[in-house]
Amino acid sequence: MTQLSHDDVQHLARLSNLRLTDDEARMLQVDLDNIVGYITQLDELDTTGVEPTYQVTDLENVWRDDVVDTYDVAASALLALAPVTEAAQIKVPKVL
Repeated sequence: MTQLSHDDVQHLARLSNLRLTDDEARMLQVDLDNIVGYITQLDELDTTGVEPTYQVTDLENVWRDDVVDTYDVAASALLALAPVTEAAQIKVPKVL
């Protein structure tokens, strides 16, 4: 099993833009060693004949043609309903 060194943890912390104390780095080193150990343990499982699972909900994308539908209403009629319009668009307050 691969052991992560203190330098490895500090390097990962720098890449993640984290500042770790020595105690935090030691605790993270133990946690990461446990995680890597668990993954190594999973590698030992026999998965012969097991299909990879990529999606478990059976949901699929619904595709449709991108068609403009005016719903039999003229744009000018809709713009007339707006309190303020400018350049054939509805003008709204800034939202920041």
